[in-house]
Amino acid sequence: MQDFTDPNEAFENLRPLDVLAIAAHPDDVEQTCGGTLIRSAEMGYRTGVLDLTAGDMGSRGTPEIRIEESQTAARLMRLAWRQNLRWPDARLENTITARMTLAGVIRRIRPRVVILPHWIGRHPDHYRASEIGYEACFLAGLRRLEEDMPPHRPFKILYSSQYANVAPSFVVDISRQFERRMQALLSYTSQYGDNAVASDLFPSHAEVQERLAAVARFYGNLIGVRYGEPFVVKEAMQVDDVVALPVRSI
Repeated sequence: MQDFTDPNEAFENLRPLDVLAIAAHPDDVEQTCGGTLIRSAEMGYRTGVLDLTAGDMGSRGTPEIRIEESQTAARLMRLAWRQNLRWPDARLENTITARMTLAGVIRRIRPRVVILPHWIGRHPDHYRASEIGYEACFLAGLRRLEEDMPPHRPFKILYSSQYANVAPSFVVDISRQFERRMQALLSYTSQYGDNAVASDLFPSHAEVQERLAAVARFYGNLIGVRYGEPFVVKEAMQVDDVVALPVRSI
């Protein structure tokens, strides 16, 4: 896995990514689409994560600790690349500077598929990350954008909808990847280890496992598997063979 301290340098030898997940905070993707990233990597795709903030406003841990934990999680998720922009936590804003910065990163790592948070969420950073991510993907494809890299626009944008309480467009079977996904999430020991700091806000280690297993079981049940991760797309999906469609109707 490659790890760059500055997202604007050392991209020359980076091969394009097949799948890039953009998230507001370290540990967001581990909760929402980590299993899908692991499954994609196991299929031979190059996967990566771009965290916009280091979670510096969190009640537990420090930005440095959370970034270090995110690199441990990245190895567990078999990522080819992970980066953190260190934008201000709890203060994300959809500005032209933010969009242009992110568009530049997208041009450099050239992902085919981008996973964003759902545009509905409790935490403002999550839906701001979704807005900034979508608009940056669009800007990255403009040929006349003032940038030193050639234009690139991702082919597909997916929205991770695990916490959005909406009907998913599709669900990915992560039954074989679920335990590794949980290992990646629980590698954030500053957040999910049992300690007295902010214990009224954070569930116990065992409770985290139980809750996330229940959510994954719910979505897995929708497609007849043990564990699943839900996603939404805004466009219609093409089906060429109706006879080969998976998931029973009755």
